[in-house]
Amino acid sequence: MENVKIALVHDWLTGQRGGERVLEVFCEIFPEAPIYTLFHFPGSQIKIIEEKSIRTSFLQQLPLLKKKYRFYLPLYTLAIELFDLQEYDLVLSSSHCVAKGIIPGPDALHISYIHSPIRYAWNQYSAYFAAERLGVFSRFLIPPVIHKLRVWDVASSSRVDFFIANSHNVARRISKYYRRQSDVIPPPVDAEFFVPGKTEGSYFLIVSALVPYKRIDMAVETFNRTGLPLKIVGQGPEYKMLKKKAGKNIEFMGYLRSFDLRLVYQGAKALIMPGEEDFGINSLESQACGVPVIAYAKGGALETVIPDRTGLLFPELSPASLQEALDKFENMQFNKSEIRSNALKFSKDKFREQIAFYINEKWKEFKYKK
Repeated sequence: MENVKIALVHDWLTGQRGGERVLEVFCEIFPEAPIYTLFHFPGSQIKIIEEKSIRTSFLQQLPLLKKKYRFYLPLYTLAIELFDLQEYDLVLSSSHCVAKGIIPGPDALHISYIHSPIRYAWNQYSAYFAAERLGVFSRFLIPPVIHKLRVWDVASSSRVDFFIANSHNVARRISKYYRRQSDVIPPPVDAEFFVPGKTEGSYFLIVSALVPYKRIDMAVETFNRTGLPLKIVGQGPEYKMLKKKAGKNIEFMGYLRSFDLRLVYQGAKALIMPGEEDFGINSLESQACGVPVIAYAKGGALETVIPDRTGLLFPELSPASLQEALDKFENMQFNKSEIRSNALKFSKDKFREQIAFYINEKWKEFKYKK
């Protein structure tokens, strides 16, 4: 793809999660392409991203952004539309919020990798904005804001030429909400970095953003009952509530850099995924370390966990169902090599090869039609 001007678009750069793993590979494939993003917290990304030309929106200058960026949600759609991408031939967006709504040039190809249609506007609205979670003012303010966001989200989907979904689970949502078809290319796990350790696990582990739909509250309630040791890695708006609720057997570790995260994975008995995941890259990082996964039997876990071979699936979103899985787990043995082999199916090299081939083919198809 010589002489093709390419732009990368990502919602925001505040931490390292599954979306940033995908962006990392995009940066490797297109080293000259700049990144357009709503806002960027310097130092929050790995070297290959931090060294890119990162172009932020006006949101970057707003007060208290680092602590309160979620409060600026009503401005996200405006901010993404104000980026000028008219000089680019190919726009590649990585989106779980508004990145796919970027306005490409009229003769440009736009391919969007969707981690999920906006969760808090669609399938996880009730988890985020249930009436009991909102104050009086928020109950009147949030519904119309989210309604407008849904209308914009559907309308802006027409700006995308080709959708890539990170899972069949997300592909179904794209079809449901946008009435568009998508191709599925699962995100990468860095299996060269995440490798098995030499010690046996001594605790259970959660690696997750601390947000409502992840259902960390249910896991905390369960482990309070059992007294089993649990470590929780991650940050988010539910931290204070969860910390207050948790017993002494539960340790909150906050955000961890990659090397520390790998050590924590390696020392775990099992990774717990208590809520419905879009895909769940943490499941594969855990399995790459030879550590089994105990997950809610819905969403992305159905595509990454092999029941009774690389982990367990529990059928109901309840403490009793999770506890039953924990009881079953204590009487089972798992093969680390088999667990890791499952993760290798989603290797970074395979993802890079698939995504590069896909983009090249769609570019040729797009140019031929023109």
